[in-house]
Amino acid sequence: MKRTERIDRVELMRTFVRIVEAGSLSAAARQLSTTQATVSRRLQSLETLLGVRLLLRTTHTTRLTDDGERCYQHARRVIDSWLALEDEVGHAEDEPVGVLRVRAPHAFGQDQLLKPLTEFLQRYPLLSVEWMLNDRSADFLGDNLDCAIRVGAEVDPATVSVLLAEVPRSVVASPALLARFPPVMMPEDLQLLPWVAISSFYQHHVELSHDGTASTARIAITPRLSTDSLYVARNTALTGLGVAVVSSWTVQDDIREGRLVHLLPEWQPAALPVHLVYPWSRYYPARLRRFLDMMRQIMPELTGMRKPVQQA
Repeated sequence: MKRTERIDRVELMRTFVRIVEAGSLSAAARQLSTTQATVSRRLQSLETLLGVRLLLRTTHTTRLTDDGERCYQHARRVIDSWLALEDEVGHAEDEPVGVLRVRAPHAFGQDQLLKPLTEFLQRYPLLSVEWMLNDRSADFLGDNLDCAIRVGAEVDPATVSVLLAEVPRSVVASPALLARFPPVMMPEDLQLLPWVAISSFYQHHVELSHDGTASTARIAITPRLSTDSLYVARNTALTGLGVAVVSSWTVQDDIREGRLVHLLPEWQPAALPVHLVYPWSRYYPARLRRFLDMMRQIMPELTGMRKPVQQA
């Protein structure tokens, strides 16, 4: 066993906390980018240092002993304090360092957010970002994430969720598609048209609200294509495959240049909320705090975004 593993008590506690939160030694090893044998040695070293058994392991399960539960609670506090010390010693308190792991939706992550992300990294040269694009719900422990940008998703009450902005949406179709059907004069007329559904937000019906009144309409739809990709929905709407409800910013040029028609502009789908979500902790490193500050500032100003109604 390496001497550094015997004496680096903070690293031993970090490994133990990761084992507990990941659920197994093998999962902890994957998240720490090391081997299961190394994780096992660190656990044994910590148990030897403390003189107690921390985990009971069988072929199929791993559970904390009573001493292990107490150790986990203390270790969590020690690690939070250590993170604060790392932030403050040798660097300005608000100077972010290390690696920030962020999950973002495909559409935002490869388009609108790239410029502010690049400027953010240029502002903080000691910081690195792992920018992972995925529209699924975030598994912070399993995927080893610091935070996630979520659009239109239900908020998990077990996490911290900060409302950043709203994304207006539009009902659009190509002129070629509309030429094959009677004119769309009322929301009910949309039921006669083929559809492209974005399965994350709507599948069998869409709901519209009349701008300036309390009127609402629930429209049953029959999708020709269902997708979880905003870009696929926009691109197939351009081909004339079907009507789609898409984020307005993705089609504003298409509407202006006549490639798509904005149907019933006085009837609007609900705007989608955009949240920054991260797990609760006693301490948040500067890299996460500064990223949150940046997102709060820039998100409502991005093309096609707007401030949440309650903040406007």
